[in-house]
Amino acid sequence: MTSKEVLRVSELQTYFPLKNKIAKAVDNVSFSIQQGETVALVGESGSGKSMTAMSIMQLVNKPGEIVGGDIQLEGKSLLDKSDKEMAKVRGNEIGMIFQEPMTALNPVLTIGNQLTEMIRKHKKASKREAIDKAIELLDTVGISRPDQIIHAYPHELSGGMRQRVVIAMAISCEPKLLIADEPTTALDVTIQLQIMNLLATIQQKMNMAILLITHDLGLVAEYADNVMVMYGGQVVEASSKKDVLTHTKHPYTEGLIKSLPQMQNQVSRLEAIKGTTPPAYAFPKGCRFAPRCPYAMKACLEDNPPLANSEDNHLTRCILHQEGGPNHARNYS
Repeated sequence: MTSKEVLRVSELQTYFPLKNKIAKAVDNVSFSIQQGETVALVGESGSGKSMTAMSIMQLVNKPGEIVGGDIQLEGKSLLDKSDKEMAKVRGNEIGMIFQEPMTALNPVLTIGNQLTEMIRKHKKASKREAIDKAIELLDTVGISRPDQIIHAYPHELSGGMRQRVVIAMAISCEPKLLIADEPTTALDVTIQLQIMNLLATIQQKMNMAILLITHDLGLVAEYADNVMVMYGGQVVEASSKKDVLTHTKHPYTEGLIKSLPQMQNQVSRLEAIKGTTPPAYAFPKGCRFAPRCPYAMKACLEDNPPLANSEDNHLTRCILHQEGGPNHARNYS
């Protein structure tokens, strides 16, 4: 059975005009997510991952603005919607789990107040119906004593419980798309696993599309279907999880993988990608990764290669893998 396309992002450009400069935070990014699919957006801090998510939600702070491209939810453009119309989309059709649960929860309102407000806003439920739904949601996300927890304040809960509450809020209206922005940040490994397993269970139950934003390739290997690697505001590699992780084509992706500890290969020191991510207002002329790339050549410094299909829908933005390039079809793995 053919799955339904939930989200399509086409040549998205989100820029920040600065004095005498333009910061290209998201620069011609395109991808789609199908119903029930998890797409991971991977990259270092400053690569444009979170700004892509904020663009989808129409939450880009001024002076930033979307200057090009389109974002479609089930075939309808979100960029055509007014602020009032987008307010109805957020939480109802698109749910979002933010990086830090304490910033997503109001410290002066009880958990119950925050959950019921979301339910009553979008579902026009009575107060009693909203309370019953809130208790059901807290139970769904694995919180014990939900009838008591609805009276608690965020600071009275552990980090793992707060993240479960944020998830409950994000799924309260059964959204078509869930954006999870670093959903396990600041949680210990055991709680991380619980949270990700919970998201996978909820996804299966609701058949949601998930955009997973992370720098953790371990989570990608376990939970993603397809992967996009971002660098310098652009997608530099995209394919299925297996292809990206085991048939790596872009030197940046290779660097991310080599910087991870490997159970089978015990080494005294992990490899790191040299240099730092350039600011979005000072990208180099050619390939944006060239100053940090161990394979860079003169041509890399002159032109930024397009994101091209190297083989079997495996996209990469690297001259080495362009047809007719000096090292066509080379794998780094």
